[in-house]
Amino acid sequence: MKALVVNRANDRHGELENETAAIAWLFSTREAHMRNLTKDIVERGQIYELPLVSPDGSKFVVFDGNRRVTCLKLLEEPRRAPTTELQDFFREQRSKWKGKFSQEIHCQVEADKDRIDDILFRRHTGTQNGVGQSNWDDRMKATFVERTGKGGGLNVADEIEKRLAEANLLPTRRKIPRSTMNRLLSAEPFRNRLGFSASKGQFSFTHDESVSLAALARVADDLACRRLVLGDIWDVDGKRKYLNDLEHEGVLPTARDALSKPKKGAAKPTQIKTKPTVRARPSQRRTLIPQTDFGIVWPGRLQRHHQIWEELQFHLELGRHANAISVLFRVLLELSVENYLNQTGLAVNAGDKLAARVLKVGKDMQTKGILDQKQVGVLVKFQHSDKLVSADTLNRYVHSASFAPSPEHLASLWDSLAEFIVQCLKA
Repeated sequence: MKALVVNRANDRHGELENETAAIAWLFSTREAHMRNLTKDIVERGQIYELPLVSPDGSKFVVFDGNRRVTCLKLLEEPRRAPTTELQDFFREQRSKWKGKFSQEIHCQVEADKDRIDDILFRRHTGTQNGVGQSNWDDRMKATFVERTGKGGGLNVADEIEKRLAEANLLPTRRKIPRSTMNRLLSAEPFRNRLGFSASKGQFSFTHDESVSLAALARVADDLACRRLVLGDIWDVDGKRKYLNDLEHEGVLPTARDALSKPKKGAAKPTQIKTKPTVRARPSQRRTLIPQTDFGIVWPGRLQRHHQIWEELQFHLELGRHANAISVLFRVLLELSVENYLNQTGLAVNAGDKLAARVLKVGKDMQTKGILDQKQVGVLVKFQHSDKLVSADTLNRYVHSASFAPSPEHLASLWDSLAEFIVQCLKA
């Protein structure tokens, strides 16, 4: 049992920091199901489906059966439960176990990660009130596709191999491990760094085709020659590190290679005017963060950042939760700045307040070409207490009893700082 590790990158929740965080997530979102499953395991004295695991050094990471394994782990060690109430629950259930509690559990062991993903994709039907496997919702399915590149409607590795073959750039010694390439290029931000897009199931180059193909040829060769293996790019940070290394070598396309957009003066297709049957009304903004894709791929170390982001993007409404939004917005800004400082090693003074840190990060981004002068100008004004978009405004939202946030002011704050925050989170 001790050799099994609850998966911190389970597709139910995406990447989390560690096993403890993964266990806590299961109970914070599915406590009733977890309790029901525990009672069923205790009553039956066994589990009926073998967990699907993969070797990882001396341990085995659980890819399917994380709920079952968690229940057994906590029955074995109730003190590992996330709350005292749950610890009492697991002690009580353990006392009801009939016979000797086994320290071993039979598992289905698969070393081939591609086979594991195929198995996962075909499972998860029927909840049985938490006793059976829980269905994946749309968010969980999207996380699976983003992690693995499977089930997205377009096989990216096949498209790349075809184009490399046409350009006579395929590795000649060995075949490309397609599943590993799909995993590396499972999300648009990673694809865009190599100069192409697979948005809406269509492969297209976003940068000069010859430059992009040269970069893809390097990736293909690294994979074929096993200089890059699955373990190197298993999580978001691993993928980022590999692409950052290629960027430092000058392999990746740059802004100079980006394909130009259609000119504003270009002729537009003729449109047929029709009388609308219903008068058009502008859509009203419901949440602080608009519900669009900002191109952020979330590593486990940004677990809390991601949770706050989703609350501000999907759950808290500007018209109903302005006070909660104002506080969380300030927290998100501060955590995002700290992430940039930690990832880049940019030095700041220990006594620097938020406004000073924001400006230092902004100027560092400007030197790297991430932000332009106009965007940094907003951060300069962020230092001034007489401006709406300022650190003082955010502080007063948190600490002042008489300075109440309004939906319009909050939306204006987000629109002004959005690009800065997004780039901090992408660092």
